[in-house]
Amino acid sequence: MTIDHTQIRTFCIGALTGLTLSYVYSQIKASKKSSSNSSSSNSSSKCSSGASVCAAYARPNILTLQPYRCARDDYETGLLLDANENTLGPSLSSPDTQELERYPSPYQIPLKQELSKIRNVKPENIFVGVGSDEAIDMLYRIFCIPSVSNVITTPPTYGMYKVSAVTNDVQIKPVPLSPSYDLRVPEMLEAVDENTRIIWICSPGNPTSKCVKTSDVRKIASSFSGIVVLDEAYIDFAESGSLCHLLEAYPNIVVLQTLSKAFGLAGIRCGFAISSKEIIELMNRVKAPYNLNKLSSAVALDALNNYSSLQQNIKLLISERERVKAALSGRPYVVRVQSSDSNFLLFELKRNAKRIYQVMADEYSVVTRYRGAEVHCGECVRVTVGKEEENEEFLKALDGAWE
Repeated sequence: MTIDHTQIRTFCIGALTGLTLSYVYSQIKASKKSSSNSSSSNSSSKCSSGASVCAAYARPNILTLQPYRCARDDYETGLLLDANENTLGPSLSSPDTQELERYPSPYQIPLKQELSKIRNVKPENIFVGVGSDEAIDMLYRIFCIPSVSNVITTPPTYGMYKVSAVTNDVQIKPVPLSPSYDLRVPEMLEAVDENTRIIWICSPGNPTSKCVKTSDVRKIASSFSGIVVLDEAYIDFAESGSLCHLLEAYPNIVVLQTLSKAFGLAGIRCGFAISSKEIIELMNRVKAPYNLNKLSSAVALDALNNYSSLQQNIKLLISERERVKAALSGRPYVVRVQSSDSNFLLFELKRNAKRIYQVMADEYSVVTRYRGAEVHCGECVRVTVGKEEENEEFLKALDGAWE
């Protein structure tokens, strides 16, 4: 049997994920059967498994990549003299209780186990990284061919999708949200071509603070067989909850989450990608061997073990969010306040939003974010919901800056 390029990709991903030979050959036959279809047709048909998603869209060199094998891949216990660590330990002013002379676990199994309970997924469906940004860049490197591939974004949205695209020499095809900050699904699917590899969706949106419709995500994931990334950085503030439950039906979805927002741990830089085990396996192969340090890992695990406390904090922030929204809505110089599924508010001023943002920062030491240059965000400012006293200080500064 002559194996063409598509078949080689399928065989590689089969070997990569430990699939049986019978399954791999069945995938090869299936790819042979469908080889007469056009590339654009393949881009608009649903992939049936994580393996077929990877076979169709991952770069061939990634499919055959042999990952760096670190010392902890072989042994994690015993007299460890295999990694050239300094067994005398670190020179610190206080005692080291975490064996910081030792490299951390390369795969963060305890973290994955705890998050799997919260999100109702399996540990093997989770990648642990340095914030969500590591996962964003990694998805470009795994699925996008420089100078060839393109991705679809939905501005106004998170800026790192663009930064990582430019860094990896990948074309961006923006399909702006509607003026009410909803996905324009027909236009997004119309923008897909044979080189489209990823569709980026931020939900709740940044700076829109609005969740996308579940039905829209279903439509996109079933119509486009490439990677559909759902960035849920702020999802714990949203009443609708995470869409991780869609992963079983749509193996081409990748959900991104972080401990930087609701969990209040922006300083430790810990995030997650949740997807099919085949996509997660590729991410684990591409990542640096010890990407998350021991200190961040210990704090993250503590936070996940105290999820009930987190929920109490979320209730307080949501209550403050609604109070501040009402206060802003009652001010005559505020045109509108966007309903929020997040821990921030986007509001539009009658005029001079950039100047007012600058005056608040320079004269009142209250720093917000000017978003007026973004699509559908003219004269808009974004403010994070803080503690009650912080929110009061913000409102006073806003009144003073307006006057």
